[in-house]
Amino acid sequence: MNISFLEFISYSFIQRAFISGIFVGVLCSILGLFLVLRKLSMIGDGLSHVSFGAIAMGLFFGVYPIYFAIPIVILSSIFIVKLTEKAKIYGDTAIGVVSSVGLAGGVLLASISHGFNVSLLSYLFGNILAISISETYLSIALSLFVLVAVYFLYYELFAVTFNEEQANVTGIKSDKINLLLVILTAITVVLSIRVVGIMLVSSFFILPAVTALQLSKGFKSAIFVSAFVAILSVIAGICASFYLNLPAGASIVIVNFILFLLSFLWRKSM
Repeated sequence: MNISFLEFISYSFIQRAFISGIFVGVLCSILGLFLVLRKLSMIGDGLSHVSFGAIAMGLFFGVYPIYFAIPIVILSSIFIVKLTEKAKIYGDTAIGVVSSVGLAGGVLLASISHGFNVSLLSYLFGNILAISISETYLSIALSLFVLVAVYFLYYELFAVTFNEEQANVTGIKSDKINLLLVILTAITVVLSIRVVGIMLVSSFFILPAVTALQLSKGFKSAIFVSAFVAILSVIAGICASFYLNLPAGASIVIVNFILFLLSFLWRKSM
């Protein structure tokens, strides 16, 4: 397109996309570090499948899907933790059980009500360029809420991530911290749906985190690198989407992967 960058960023829908994408991207990148190191990275994928069912249910009942999805996905994340504790099954198995039920429920509702299939597809693949002002405010508010929670509980999250047994000895209640982590992840998953879509949510958690781990020597530096990678991928992905007429969510993920690949090759060359 023959349009300057200044003209490009003057569009209100582009500004909303940048703001929402950056807030949610930073959130995913920070939580993603904790999840990757805890070997819980696929919980984002599992909860995104649950959100598919929740969004289908919201559309079915005529309720704004994101508002409908947040409490359902939070409850599902709690159920995953309780299922792991009480049923004595591994975390990835519990994620698989809950995600498959959520996905199946969404498919059933989509088949019953043919009228909202097009709307459902927009949530499957994301459409950050169509994000509304109310969704932007919601992204900012919930992102700040989760980031503040991570800030004040950083020591506890750090301790449980790297040595859960030692954390318990020092008086940290690791079960409550684990529960909090999956609840914060559930909120973040729902926020990410409008940015990259249900199908690509897990990559938004994993790729900035693994890129940062390639480049950083300490955990705190990894947090800043991961956040920077997320911001860069959002900005570059949205620009590529607009100028090359590509899907925004997929473009963001591909940029994320390119950055990971470059970081991996750079580390190998050292």
